[in-house]
Amino acid sequence: MQQFRISPSEMAASLWRNRNLIFALTKREVVGRYRGSIMGLAWSLFNPILMLTIYTFVFSVVFKARWGLGGEESKTDFAIVLFVGMIVHGLFAECLNRAPGLILSNVNFVKKVIFPLEILPWVAFGSALFHTAISLLVLLVAQLILTQQLVWTAILFPFVLLPLVFATMGFAWFLAGLGVYIRDIGQITGMFTTVLMFLSPVFYPISALPARYQTWLQINPLTFIIEEGRNTLIFGKVPDMGQWGIMLAIGILIAWGGFVWFQKTRRGFADVL
Repeated sequence: MQQFRISPSEMAASLWRNRNLIFALTKREVVGRYRGSIMGLAWSLFNPILMLTIYTFVFSVVFKARWGLGGEESKTDFAIVLFVGMIVHGLFAECLNRAPGLILSNVNFVKKVIFPLEILPWVAFGSALFHTAISLLVLLVAQLILTQQLVWTAILFPFVLLPLVFATMGFAWFLAGLGVYIRDIGQITGMFTTVLMFLSPVFYPISALPARYQTWLQINPLTFIIEEGRNTLIFGKVPDMGQWGIMLAIGILIAWGGFVWFQKTRRGFADVL
């Protein structure tokens, strides 16, 4: 039986070794998603604009929600703050929702001994990252138009996302391997990411919750990323480096744990499929 390496160095080496293949497959997936449609890739720009408009109307007009920024808070202020949380959660949720079906939808790759199956979660992440970048562009343009300014700390947002990248990949590897053996996991994942959206400070500031609930919400890994994402993109604040370092370490451990699980379970993929 073929043995697959599970060291942390192999996790990084596989990414570097197969970088061209990952890029090619990601590009094919992004283009393929819109192939045949009239608007084509323009849908990737239209979707975040539409969702931003809908969420803004529902929460700031219908529910008359306010973020508590002080002063005369406009509907556009609420929309921009809300959209940051949507971007972060969307990146995480898209990868997790797709992960359980990655191997099942690429059975032909399983039969090819030389194909590096461990890169499939990277391809899914690359596709999600493309749409995240488009949403981020929409956010920055909207902020520039509506407030006539951009904070310099916005360049630190990718830096803030780094712990989430590792954690997301860890969960994606774990779910990709588990999904081969337990087909129901895809349904559970969809419900989990939906619930997680409301248990994360996407639609409300964490300060709006009673103190006893704030403690529990801090356990959610998305909380730190969303809060610090808003600080860097909107409020012009530098991230808390101490907490960022802790989150990065946890993210790397999650990534390695998921990678080990995937490498261990992939030996039986061909038998199950």
